[in-house]
Amino acid sequence: MRIGIVVDSACDLPPDYIDKHGIVVLPITVRIGEAVLADHRDEEATLSFLQAHVAERGHEAETTPFTVNQIRDLFLQRLVIDYDHVFCLTISKLRSQIHDNALQASFAILNDYKPVRQAAGYNSPFALRVIDTLNLFAGQAITAVEAVRMRDAGANVAQIRARLEQLAEHTVGYMIPRDLYYLRARARTKGDRSVGLIGVALGSALDIKPVLRAYRGQTEPVAKIKGFEPAAQKMFEVAGARVRAGLMTPTLALGYGGELAELRALPGYTQLRRTCEEHGVEVLESVMSLTGMVNVGKGAVAVAFAAEPHKFG
Repeated sequence: MRIGIVVDSACDLPPDYIDKHGIVVLPITVRIGEAVLADHRDEEATLSFLQAHVAERGHEAETTPFTVNQIRDLFLQRLVIDYDHVFCLTISKLRSQIHDNALQASFAILNDYKPVRQAAGYNSPFALRVIDTLNLFAGQAITAVEAVRMRDAGANVAQIRARLEQLAEHTVGYMIPRDLYYLRARARTKGDRSVGLIGVALGSALDIKPVLRAYRGQTEPVAKIKGFEPAAQKMFEVAGARVRAGLMTPTLALGYGGELAELRALPGYTQLRRTCEEHGVEVLESVMSLTGMVNVGKGAVAVAFAAEPHKFG
């Protein structure tokens, strides 16, 4: 059986990994004033857009996921021919409309695929499953990598589906924003009043950085640490401790809102890479998606993995 894997462009995976494993990307379009870019996980284009637009006016950005009709057309024109079963892994439905759009599109796809496949010489049925990863950005990468690993190992559809749904419940993503004023401005643009001005002002004055955790669809602060670099080091240490304790998959994902050389220069990064190597854990690092950067700001850093419940620290 030919199994396809689809993600949206908020999923932080390296472009070469996406290309190597034939992962299909549903682009999310970002508009800042008159500047528009459809995010296809092109790191060079993302960094250029970041320097030209996101740093100054990113909080004003409008993000538009693929519509129901666009998803339907992509499947009927290509995917129902290329594959027999597709897993569509989306950003948390609490953060984007793309999960609901994919779910709505799936009904039309399953109603309309037969003549398309028959015309291409396939008389067998086609199926797809839309799965909410319950996470975002680097956290989305964990289920996608496991889907690739299981597909390549010859697992069947039922096994892959059960495993991905289990992993979604156990994937945790930690992220540290660099600029709290940006985070507040972005929240206000989206109508979210939860990031208060007084807290932002005090946090900025004292250089306090929150560590945010994305887990089972919810995003919340789990620590406040003085200084961006000490916060990043602590986050990497927590990730390293989980690696030593044993992850549920041999994968750790890193995302950074800028050049990856800056990520690699952060304190604790080298030790985390060494720990992963010692324990047979693959590290996938990528420039944060354009969607991620306009929502959390330039220079944010994130790490994600699947593990049993634990406390930060």
